[in-house]
Amino acid sequence: MAGQSRKWMILVATIWIQAFTGTNFDFSAYSSEMKSVLGISQVQLNYLATASDLGKAVGWSSGLALQCLPLWAVMFMAAAMGLIGYGAQWLVIRNVITLPYFVVFLLCLLAGCSICWFNTVCFVLCIKNFPSIRPLALALTVSFNGVSAALYNLAVTSLNPSSSALYLLLNALVPLFTSIVALFPILNQPPIAIDPDVVKRDQLTFLKLNLLAVVTGLYLLFLHPSTSSMATSLFLGAIFLLILPLGVPGIIYARHWFNHTIYSSFTFDSILVDAQDLELHKELLNSATNVLISAASSNGIGADEGCSCIEKDQLVMLGEEHEARRLLRRFDFWLYYVAYLCGGTLGLVYSNNIGQIAQSLGHGLMNSKLITVYSSFSFFGRLLSAAPDFIQTKIYFARTGWLAIALLPTPMALLLLSAFGGNAFVVQAGTALIGLSSGFIFAAAVSITSELFGPESAGVNHNILITNIPIGSLAYGVLAAMVYDSNALSGAGLMANSVVCMGRKCYFLTFVLWGCISLLGLTCSVMLFLRTRPAYLRYEQTRSRSITLED
Repeated sequence: MAGQSRKWMILVATIWIQAFTGTNFDFSAYSSEMKSVLGISQVQLNYLATASDLGKAVGWSSGLALQCLPLWAVMFMAAAMGLIGYGAQWLVIRNVITLPYFVVFLLCLLAGCSICWFNTVCFVLCIKNFPSIRPLALALTVSFNGVSAALYNLAVTSLNPSSSALYLLLNALVPLFTSIVALFPILNQPPIAIDPDVVKRDQLTFLKLNLLAVVTGLYLLFLHPSTSSMATSLFLGAIFLLILPLGVPGIIYARHWFNHTIYSSFTFDSILVDAQDLELHKELLNSATNVLISAASSNGIGADEGCSCIEKDQLVMLGEEHEARRLLRRFDFWLYYVAYLCGGTLGLVYSNNIGQIAQSLGHGLMNSKLITVYSSFSFFGRLLSAAPDFIQTKIYFARTGWLAIALLPTPMALLLLSAFGGNAFVVQAGTALIGLSSGFIFAAAVSITSELFGPESAGVNHNILITNIPIGSLAYGVLAAMVYDSNALSGAGLMANSVVCMGRKCYFLTFVLWGCISLLGLTCSVMLFLRTRPAYLRYEQTRSRSITLED
């Protein structure tokens, strides 16, 4: 029972790490001041945002570090990279030191790399301590990465709302402090043990934690501070909500004592998902290809037909391992890659440009509110990515189908922004839709990669997938910056040491082009769903047949 308690403490520590290390989401809060201090153009500012995203392209380095170093050491190395990367930028923006543009670019790259290393630490903790239900653990913890910007926004508003440079200082110090707090549970990880009865209870616990997470998201979304003192109160309330899951280990101890001393003669059948379904899910994640092959044979899929599917490059079964070379030859992978590139990555680039978008549309005073809206809805999107695992016994739908549905809000939002961008409510609604869509994609991608291309290869394959982030960040960001700068120069909009564009024209063409790109991503996601649906149906038929046989 002590081991059960410790693993929930690790989950809470992972939630804290994720909640305070999504520091790339508040870039738009200080980007305008950074642009002014450095005296750079919008294109050059975009390169700094790209540098942060480029850090994800070297995320594989964290895996190499884990082969040589303990997990806690990798965590503190990530904290050190963030301390140097963001700390030096804070000194630059405060005019304490002067650094050339290229060095600032490298600092942004280092800061972005720290985020990826923190994510790797969290993924390893979830996979090791919740092997049977890791999709739920990953979806819950990754979702809290989406509230980082809202938390930092409250902290800055409570300390000094007039200083956007304070974001950089907090980005440097808070993850280090969080790592120190998380050190104890990480050093006291329990031994791995899989008990079907424990897994059933864990499912219910995750459901309760998800409900608490929804409350946290709604709290951050709807309560906006009007004064520094109110912001302080709201920030303390948010910290309380993050500490509240610590009650889970205590509840586990209390329930264990209660059941064994008072109601030891009773049995309780509070099950969210059938045991058979859990076993099948574990088999999927451990590549139980024999079960799926027999299912395909029993459904009348002969050898010739199977070869035909392979010739068409369609997936025959879920969980089949794909090494990197085979992965890159898969048409389904490239559909997936483009869908992510034109969906989740586009949403990330939009978040990097929120500051300039709000300023150009005349909503500069709404900048912090827009950051909170994007952050909160990104959080909800990440939480929703766990919905397929909770409702699969009632409604079974291919996870790639959920991906296609998740991509729908982005073109809708960009259409609204291009047509009615001058309206403050429309800007908030569009930001919310894009945050919801991109958040779902970010969180669901790990599970989709594991299901389509094998769990054992998921680490390498997912790092290959997210190479689209720096590519998209550069391409979409440069596109937006070129449109912005061309309209600023034509309007001779100069402010301080940088060029500033004002009016709907600054981003109108960008929204239209981004909308067309998002439609391409939606098309690819629909094609991916249609091509992978047979494999998901075979898995569901196998699951249903197994449950029938057990009954």
